[in-house]
Amino acid sequence: MTRVRGLLLTPDGWLRGSLAHEAGRIVALSGDPVGDEAWRDSSEPIVLPGFIDLHVHGGGGADTMQAANGALAIDTIARTHARHGTTALLATTMTAPHAEIEAALRALAGACDRRSAGAARVLGVHLEGPYISPDKLGAQPAFAVTPSVDAILALAALAPIRVVTLAPELPGALETTAALAAAGIRVQIGHSAASYEQACSALHAGASGFTHLFNAMSGLHHRAPGAAGAALAHARHAELIPDLLHVHPGAIRVALRAIPQLYCVTDATAAAAMPDGDYRLGRHLVSKCGGGVRLADGTLAGSTLTMDQALRNLVEGIGLGLREASLRVSTHAAAYLGLADRGVLSLGAWADLVVLDARLRLRQVFVEGQGIDIADAA
Repeated sequence: MTRVRGLLLTPDGWLRGSLAHEAGRIVALSGDPVGDEAWRDSSEPIVLPGFIDLHVHGGGGADTMQAANGALAIDTIARTHARHGTTALLATTMTAPHAEIEAALRALAGACDRRSAGAARVLGVHLEGPYISPDKLGAQPAFAVTPSVDAILALAALAPIRVVTLAPELPGALETTAALAAAGIRVQIGHSAASYEQACSALHAGASGFTHLFNAMSGLHHRAPGAAGAALAHARHAELIPDLLHVHPGAIRVALRAIPQLYCVTDATAAAAMPDGDYRLGRHLVSKCGGGVRLADGTLAGSTLTMDQALRNLVEGIGLGLREASLRVSTHAAAYLGLADRGVLSLGAWADLVVLDARLRLRQVFVEGQGIDIADAA
C-alpha cells in the first residue's frame, strides 16, 4: 500500500490529509476540510486527479498515424504525456486514405488493450476525420469523404473508437450520427461549415460534443451563429485547446460561462515535449517554432501543449480557481466518456494522481498506482 499526503482535491472539496492506494485503486482517503485557496503559497504537496486528454495526435517525436512503427509510436506518445501528468488519453487519428486509417487503428489496438509501463492509459481512439468538410480542413489532409455507418463500424472493429468528429452538413451525417450514438460512440461536431440550424439538428440526432471549439468550424455571427453559436447556446460538453494560441482568452471565458462541462484537450502533435524543428502530422510536415506548430502556409497544425501547462494556463492565464481548472482538465472529460472511476479522488477510483507544488509544477505522477519517472519532462 502506498500513501500520499498533502492537500487533496476530492469531489466534495479540499482536504488536508492523505490517501492510500493499492493494486491501482484508491483504498483510503481521509483529512480535514480546508478552503479553496488553501493551496496558494502552501508548502504541502497538492494532489489532484490525473489529467485526461481526449485529443492527442502525438508527442515525443511520434505520431499516431505512424502505423509502420506500431506499438512503438503510441508507447512513445503515452509515455511522453504521462511525464506531464496525463494519466489517460484518446489516441487521435488524422484524415487520410481509408487504408492508412485502417493500418493506424490496427497499430493502436494493442495499446488500447494493455498499458505499457511508464505510460498513460490509452482509453481508445478519437477518429478525427475523414468525415469532415473539405471547406474546413484546418490542418487535416485533403482526403475528406462523406460519412458511412458501415465504414465507421468496420473501423471500430479494428480498435475501440470512443469519439468520432463529424461535419453534420455532409450527406448522410445525421443518420450516421444517430446510428453511432446508439452504438455508444460519441459524435462531435467539428471541421464543419455547418449552419447553426444544421449543428442543432446534429445535436438532436445524438451528437454530444464539439471538436476543438471555435477552430475549424463556422464561427459566431449575430445573424448567422454557426456551429460555434450552436455550441454556446446548447452544448453540455465541448473540447477546447487552452494553449492561448488557438483561442483568445476572452473567447475561452465565453465558452466557460456557456458550456457547463467544457473540458480541455491538447491536440498535441509529435512536436510536444520536443525542440523546435520539423515533425510529421499524418501526411503533413509541420514546423514547431515559438511554442506553436504550423503548416508551411502558417496554418496552426495542432499544438505542443501538455496538460500540466494547460492547467497552469487556466489558472494563471484565464484566472480560474484550481478546483474548477482541475474539473476542466480531468473530471469533465472522464464524465463525458462515462468513466466514474477516473478523474476523481474517491474510494475505489483508479489511483491516477498528479502531485504539484504551489507553483503548479509537477512533482509526482501516478498512473493506476504506478509512479512515473518525470525527471526528463521538458
